[in-house]
Amino acid sequence: MNVLFNRQTAALLALFFFLDPVLAGFDAKTAAAVDAAIVGEHRGAEAKARDQYRHPREVLDFMGFRSDMTVLEIWPGDGWYTQVLAHALKDEGKLYAAQYDANGPFVFQREMFGKFLVMLSENPDIYRNVTVTYMDLPYQLDLAPKASLDMAVTFRNTHNWVEPFFGGGKYAVLPFAAMYDALRPGGILGVVDHRWLDTATEDPMSMNGYISVERTINLAEQAGFKFVGESDILRNPKDTRDHPNGVWTLPPTWALGDKDRDKYAAIGESDRFVLKFEKPSDQ
Repeated sequence: MNVLFNRQTAALLALFFFLDPVLAGFDAKTAAAVDAAIVGEHRGAEAKARDQYRHPREVLDFMGFRSDMTVLEIWPGDGWYTQVLAHALKDEGKLYAAQYDANGPFVFQREMFGKFLVMLSENPDIYRNVTVTYMDLPYQLDLAPKASLDMAVTFRNTHNWVEPFFGGGKYAVLPFAAMYDALRPGGILGVVDHRWLDTATEDPMSMNGYISVERTINLAEQAGFKFVGESDILRNPKDTRDHPNGVWTLPPTWALGDKDRDKYAAIGESDRFVLKFEKPSDQ
């Protein structure tokens, strides 16, 4: 009897520990809101084609997203995730989108900012609860009112903050500190970026677009965050990280154009980490 009990218990425990934490599941309202956002007509075919790599439902589930939250998305770029977040939050939540400065120093920033505003204007009902703010390192950091957020998220931006274009790491902790200040005690931070595996060989300036989990955790913890966990939702073992133009060689950027396109299409988008942090509840 004891042998049978022990084997059954071991099997159940093994199942429990191998389950990915994303399987915890949304509440019913959030599930419906996120699913409606993902299939919405406001998202074009090109955006939806990336779902197979970016898994927005699973990522948001792991982070603990709810459709009644007040959320900040920092540097949303052209708004790929904004399309999902804003739609899911439009009835009961709110979204702050901390964009590039409208007068930013780089042409791509100004162009992306313009496209983002056009996107918002084309679907005013979907984006009715979006407030656009700005982040420009190191001085413009008023992302959202202090202690107003339930969640902050940033997708593939941490590597930018250690690049020479944005201070070479000198200011890299500032976005984390600004998000920390804007989150209420107990609030959640979710971070996604291109994963570099070996800290010993990591480019300190991330000029290849990759950054390590360890380095990212260190930056967040410097700002006061507590590390909660990591998910392998976006792991891609096909990504060798030795591409001639860094991560931008891969889709969707295709830095080499048509050269070796089939090779990089077979790899798909980069290997990425998904990290979850919490602002301590006593802060």
